[in-house]
Amino acid sequence: MAEHIQEELDELDESNELYEHYRFVTDPGQKPLRIDKFLVNRVDNASRNKIQDAAAAGNIRVNDVPVKSNYKIKPNEVITIVMSFPRRELKIIAQDIPLDIPYEDDDLIIINKKPGMVVHPGHGNYTDTMVNALAWHLKDVELFNSEDPRPGLVHRIDKDTSGLLVVAKTEQAKNFLARQFFEKTSTRTYVALVWGQPKEDEGTIVGNIGRSLQDRKQMAVFPDGDRGKHAVTHYKVLERLGYVSLVECRLETGRTHQIRAHMKYIGHPLFNDERYGGHQILKGTTFTKYKQFVQNCFKILPRQALHAKTLGFVHPTSKEYIAFNTDIPDDMMEAIEKWRGYIAGREND
Repeated sequence: MAEHIQEELDELDESNELYEHYRFVTDPGQKPLRIDKFLVNRVDNASRNKIQDAAAAGNIRVNDVPVKSNYKIKPNEVITIVMSFPRRELKIIAQDIPLDIPYEDDDLIIINKKPGMVVHPGHGNYTDTMVNALAWHLKDVELFNSEDPRPGLVHRIDKDTSGLLVVAKTEQAKNFLARQFFEKTSTRTYVALVWGQPKEDEGTIVGNIGRSLQDRKQMAVFPDGDRGKHAVTHYKVLERLGYVSLVECRLETGRTHQIRAHMKYIGHPLFNDERYGGHQILKGTTFTKYKQFVQNCFKILPRQALHAKTLGFVHPTSKEYIAFNTDIPDDMMEAIEKWRGYIAGREND
């Protein structure tokens, strides 16, 4: 369960009922020590920033009293981390859910994830995820066991983002692939429909990405590097469609919501990205006919316009570079075609 600490700390809300997730009792001889330093060495996979965020939200307590991250612990104190949802021991339930599998061998499997599918189980999504489907498809593969909520996963994409992921089928493959993602030697390109028209046809966005200080459900860009993690996105305009643009984004790093946060940061939120403000009409006219046109596009594409189109890496066994490409899904393609038609109609007026 310790693997879920970062995910759980990210999902704090304002519910009045709180549940204990972690409890520690300090030793009788405990010397004064900042509580964030104490916890970061005892909770697996929890960064100091995550601990500090949890303290700021009032979710770290000493003797049942909320404390700040700079609180210095003393001997015989009871430290708890509380959440607004009950702790749950996750077990993967194998479910016979159809998957689009462009490629599979003894080492790995490539999934073309459909929009709306959550990648792995977590708070609020314990079934019907891609991992539940994989557990059924790979039920005879040792790596997939009921105790590991993220078996074989070396990267992920958001629920409403479509496109390609690679999943390892052996520990050796998982380690080999994970190293490539960590060292940024894998290649990933996305296509996105964004509001407005970038000034340059090509560009690079550099800016740390971390949890927003105003809205915990959003990631924000911290250009001064005082918070978050280093993030780099390269983009290229593929097509200018009046009030929106079709762009290609190549990830140099892989932070949570990286493209969504970076494109908003430069003034071009993804089309119909509710979390980052793209679900409103951000460019265009005030005419009723135009507003209705955009609303129709939103209905056609009821999610952020983002698709993981290509994926490349060195194969863990053959050591050869392999790459995969997938078509833009129908909902996103239909919205693009409507914008093409809209622009063509304006040019013919």
